[in-house]
Amino acid sequence: MNSAKTALITGASRGIGKAIALRLAEEGFRCAICARNESLLLETRKEILAAKAPCLAVPADVSDSSQCAKLFKEIQTVFGSVDLLVNNAGISHMGLLQDMDDAQWDSVISTNLSSVFYCCRLAIPSMIAKKSGRILNISSVWGTSGASLETAYSASKGGVNALTKALAKELAPSGIQVNALAYGAIDTAMNDFLSQQERLSLLEEIPAGRFGTAREAARTAWQILSSPLYLTGQVITLDGGWQ
Repeated sequence: MNSAKTALITGASRGIGKAIALRLAEEGFRCAICARNESLLLETRKEILAAKAPCLAVPADVSDSSQCAKLFKEIQTVFGSVDLLVNNAGISHMGLLQDMDDAQWDSVISTNLSSVFYCCRLAIPSMIAKKSGRILNISSVWGTSGASLETAYSASKGGVNALTKALAKELAPSGIQVNALAYGAIDTAMNDFLSQQERLSLLEEIPAGRFGTAREAARTAWQILSSPLYLTGQVITLDGGWQ
């Protein structure tokens, strides 16, 4: 890939998103990063700049289409069009479906699924014009198997998987790759809600006997993004043999 290309990574302030952004910086990309937490986002920016890669950090909530539009406008001003898009922003919600209110449901769906739609819609026109581009949507094993007490999260990731497969068919004639990467249990802050006993019980279910690391998650993302364009429309799982 051309090292002068621009990558946008959403939800890049910590965890998997941060690890992917740092890996793309190491690979020579200009990195545009966004997240809701500005202070953590700026920490990621410092690390990217330390890797000698240009970086634009934009505090933004990608569940809001108007903020996505402003984000892309700023990227266009600084770097030009987006060549590589990683839709990573996501939140989870634990609890019974019957106890969720409308706002909680809407928050999960808009952050995890609608944001993918908003960012893809903005990135696609320039990719089609160049007949070149790569999109990676970050998903979860729960998007295919479902998780009790995480119904909204599972539904949102199932939607990401379906969107990925359909969009890949739309964009393949234009030379644009679209895939999803479904993670299992990765050792990031998103799993901090687990008690020690819950972590141990979960580890017993994972054949690999451990959680994945953010570095492994980022390495796999890069392997997909740097793969032949013929690999498209796939939901690829990284879960230690769990699901």
